[in-house]
This record gives sequence, structure tokens and C-alpha cells, in this order.
Amino acid sequence: MPAIEKLDFSVIESLSKVLGETASGFTGTEIGKILYESNVDDIDSGNTKWKRLNSALANKQEQDRCANNVLLFVQNSLNPARHYDNLEWFNDTRFKVNQILSFSGLHLGENGKIEYVQKSNTISEAAARASKLKEHLVARNVHPDVLKYCKEELVVDNYFHAVFEATKSVADKIRNLSGLHTDGAGLVDEAFSFKGVPHLALNTLVSESEKSEQKGFMNLLKGLFGTFRNTTAHAPKITWQIEEIDALDILSMVSLVHRRLDKAIQAKKMYEGKM
Repeated sequence: MPAIEKLDFSVIESLSKVLGETASGFTGTEIGKILYESNVDDIDSGNTKWKRLNSALANKQEQDRCANNVLLFVQNSLNPARHYDNLEWFNDTRFKVNQILSFSGLHLGENGKIEYVQKSNTISEAAARASKLKEHLVARNVHPDVLKYCKEELVVDNYFHAVFEATKSVADKIRNLSGLHTDGAGLVDEAFSFKGVPHLALNTLVSESEKSEQKGFMNLLKGLFGTFRNTTAHAPKITWQIEEIDALDILSMVSLVHRRLDKAIQAKKMYEGKM
């Protein structure tokens, strides 16, 4: 591999702090193992984890006069095969590492390999928020219709507008499937009501269990609109703060709704087609 230009010592220090973070970073034993795998001498094993890493990586870069083995350590640390059972930690840590690497024109891909990118001089907090939110949602395997709301312009201050737009997308899908033009709880009642043939049905609605499922889904939709969409539509943004963990849970719920709607039967159209 061609020699990769040396990293600034501040980049190495920041990487060491992320990967050697006390609470959620690697254990001392894991650090020793990965340093060995990366051809990096563990010259300061008695120190705290991040300082131990910083000493080893900075020393190796000076010996080699290039950053190849430092970046090999990063790749080995964030090899996806090591973290198959902890995707949230993997995505969160890779996000932090990429913030740091961007100042050197480098990026760690989802496959755990280093690649070149345009060098950053500053990091947009909104872009960082959007990228991190999307990575977490991808790890949760959310519906594609939800991912499109992970946009920089929607998370400038917090996750308020991402949630707002995502919940609006549920009503849009119901209208598209049913041909109705109402909104909110009225739309839910009109689309899924048992009075006559409903516009949309989750199942055949023959058994009591199937009818209960339909009623429960209607209540879920009304709760989603009433709790999140209506609140976000009318409350000033500053009084309705949504943190990342809340946004992830809300958007996961929206994902579930989209999947159920994708499988819904357009009962009214089917019934009218047989007349």
C-alpha cells in the first residue's frame, strides 16, 4: 500500500480518546490485542487507555514516517465483524471517528475500510446530526420512507422537524392508498372504519381477533397523530424539544406503521370492482 501522509498529532489524540473512552471504549486487553494485530508496539501499557493508545500510535507514526499502521489500527478496531452484535455502538463510534478523520481527508466506510474524501475544515453540526440519525435508523432496518426525513435542513436545532415530516408521511400514504382527502383522526376513522366496507384493511376482518387488530391499529394511528404530529404542528419548537433517542424511537414507530400500510388491503376498491 502506498504511504499515507502523517496525521496531525491532534487527530491521533482525538482518535485515541474515542477508541479508549473509559465507559464504552475497548478494554485494556482488547487494546493490547488490536495494537498487536496492527503492528504497533504497546510502549505505554501502564497508562490510562486513551493515553496508552496515543503514545503507541504517535510513536508508530514517527517510526514509519507515515500513517499506514495508525489507520490499520482504526480499521482493525472498527472491523464490522467485531461488532456484529452491537451495531448501535459501532455506528456511533464510526460516526465520531469519521468526524475526526474528515480533517485529514479520510473516511471509514461501513465495511470498515479507510477511503479518501474531500478534506473538511469545519463540521456542520446539522449535517453531523442528520448523518448520525440516518446511520442509527439504518442499523434498526427502518422503512425506506422514514430514512428520507434524515435531512440536514430538518435537524438544524434538534429532531423536531424530522419527526413532524415523518408523521405527516403516514397521513399522505393513507390518502394515497384510500383516495380520501381528510386528515388526522377523521382520516383514520374514514379509511379504516367498520361501517360498511373499509377503504383499507389489515386483514380479512372475519374473526374477532382480526377486527381487534384493525381497531388497535386505528388507535395507534390516532395516538401517533395526536401525540406527535398535532403537537409538533401547533407547539412552538422551543417548547417541544426532541432528543436523538426520542427521535429514534418515534421514527421506528413510524417505520412500523409504514410497513403495515404497505401490506394493507385496498378493500373498498376490491369490493367496488366486483359490483
